[in-house]
Amino acid sequence: MTLNTRFPLAVALTWLAVSMFPVSVLADGMPSAHTTTKRSTSSHKAAAGPWVTASSRKPNDSGVKLQYRLNGTPQAGKPTVVVLQFDGVSDPAGASVTLTVDVGLTLSGSASLSMPSGQRSDASVTVISQGDGLAYLNVFITQGGRTSAISIPIQTGTAAPAMKANGDIKPLPDGDNIISQPAK
Repeated sequence: MTLNTRFPLAVALTWLAVSMFPVSVLADGMPSAHTTTKRSTSSHKAAAGPWVTASSRKPNDSGVKLQYRLNGTPQAGKPTVVVLQFDGVSDPAGASVTLTVDVGLTLSGSASLSMPSGQRSDASVTVISQGDGLAYLNVFITQGGRTSAISIPIQTGTAAPAMKANGDIKPLPDGDNIISQPAK
């Protein structure tokens, strides 16, 4: 019986050679291209949350992928930086982004952004919660005449979201309950 001891050694040497070189690419193998937006030095001091991929992709949406993360924990009356990362802009004219906020949240800075074609773009947006509770930063992405709408939750404090009181709970024959609300 012959043992081939060179294969494990070759694998180990290959791993060692690859691990010695830093690679500055993202998970998809594409180096990141950044749209320059200045961040305040306070955003670097706060712990950045994990990247979250927006999951409201539909067959007729804009085709632009959005990931986001919060730098720090939202606190009432204090700014929170939301980092947005856009990928998949393929229209030669680029894509446009419009930002809105729910009641109880203030957007600081520009409410519209332009994303160039063919590259990943980052943008930082600052929001300020007026009090404890849940509010949303709404991101509308338009590319090639199609629009995606994504809502990013901004939870300030530990107050649980409350259901609006203008509906009546009605039981169904199968035991489920529905909330009946008047049309507006």
